Amino acid sequence: METNVNYTIVGIFVITLTAFIILAIIWLSSGLTVEQYNVYKVYMTESVSGLNIDSPVEFNGVSSGTVKSITLNTKNPQLVEVLLNIQKNIPITQGTTATLNQKGLTGIAFISLRDKGVDTQPLVRLQGQEYPVIPSTPSFFLRLDTAITKLNDSLHQVSNSIRTLLDQENMRSIKEILLNIRDFTSMLTSNKAHFNAILQNTAAASQQFLPLVQSGESAMQQMSTQTLPAANEAVANFGTITNNLSAASAEIKQNPAVIIRGKTPRALGPGE
Repeated sequence: METNVNYTIVGIFVITLTAFIILAIIWLSSGLTVEQYNVYKVYMTESVSGLNIDSPVEFNGVSSGTVKSITLNTKNPQLVEVLLNIQKNIPITQGTTATLNQKGLTGIAFISLRDKGVDTQPLVRLQGQEYPVIPSTPSFFLRLDTAITKLNDSLHQVSNSIRTLLDQENMRSIKEILLNIRDFTSMLTSNKAHFNAILQNTAAASQQFLPLVQSGESAMQQMSTQTLPAANEAVANFGTITNNLSAASAEIKQNPAVIIRGKTPRALGPGE
């Protein structure tokens, strides 16, 4: 009797242990966990190649959830709808944005969440939305592709401008300009000796003109010290003579006899 009881207990223990092991395997393989998540939606406007279900979601580099599903938008095939399972303790706000990134050289794609800190109000579901929508921003590769495309367009424009500039007519004009420059350079080279002779003659004339200037300065100095004072004295004497002549003229006009008798009064006669 005791033997049968022991086998029964062992059998029950083995069956229970096996069931627990099977449940644990199912639990782990299905990704079941006691962690609670909130579901958010992200609309991607670029290719999500490399992003898969259960791909990681990071908030400022911290693991915060996983990708739940990836589907195309039925109304606009250019949009990719990505559902995210985000841990409830992660603060998703109005300023949170989602970006598609890749881990180093491995190329494993994941969703990177960042918060600009502009609006710290919690992100909520709006009317008509199945889940709250996190705005997306272009990935690094999309920005790089856009920049390369713009650079390529700019290079094409520059190439077209250069091709237009270097047409046959413009090339002919440029050739004529270069020929004129060459002729002008040759003329300057051939007339260099002539220009040097002109400069030397100018220097010699300047040296000869210098003594003349110095003589002129000496003459001006002599005139100012000798000639001008004598001329001033002569002018003064001439003024005196003019005044005397004026006085004599007036006196003759009053008494014309002065010319005959002079200015000395005659002697009185008898009875005068």
